[in-house]
Amino acid sequence: MRCWLLVLCSLLAASAWADERVPICHGYGCLVQEQILYSDARLAEVGHMLNAAVNAAEERKSIAEVIGQLYAWGGEQSDIRNDRGGNYADAGIPGMMDCIDHSTSTTRLLAMLEGRGYLRWHRVLGPEPRYFAFVIVNHYTAVIEEKMDGEAARFAVDSWFVDNGQPAVILPLVEWKKGAGPDV
Repeated sequence: MRCWLLVLCSLLAASAWADERVPICHGYGCLVQEQILYSDARLAEVGHMLNAAVNAAEERKSIAEVIGQLYAWGGEQSDIRNDRGGNYADAGIPGMMDCIDHSTSTTRLLAMLEGRGYLRWHRVLGPEPRYFAFVIVNHYTAVIEEKMDGEAARFAVDSWFVDNGQPAVILPLVEWKKGAGPDV
């Protein structure tokens, strides 16, 4: 009986704490999707970073750092290590990523963090576009929403602006939609 109980506890612990694979896009327009393996130990590390936040603003700062770290670890396993901010510094090299690649992959990474219970003050939403001249979509971003009563505050989580492994840019979605962000 005791041996059986130990086996059951071991199986439950193994299923609760497991490595995760996340498809990361590159090649522009998610042309290539690579399964990136994130070990439970590394995910626990970023979980500690996120759990150290004492409010929503601190959690956003941690999310920026964590997204950069997750992309850096992804770069150890794929050509995304070559990705540079914007669309011109890395044009034509393996691993280049446009805003569709970034918004899709960052949303997947955020969903993984949310699924593990690491986001306490935010929920993950789908990617959002911004428009040029109110007609043409010119950029996409991942989006998080602060959990609060009343009107929700939404934030762009945009890793497209930065080189692989650097913290993502997080700013209010309404400002991002007006064109805010680093000039790349």
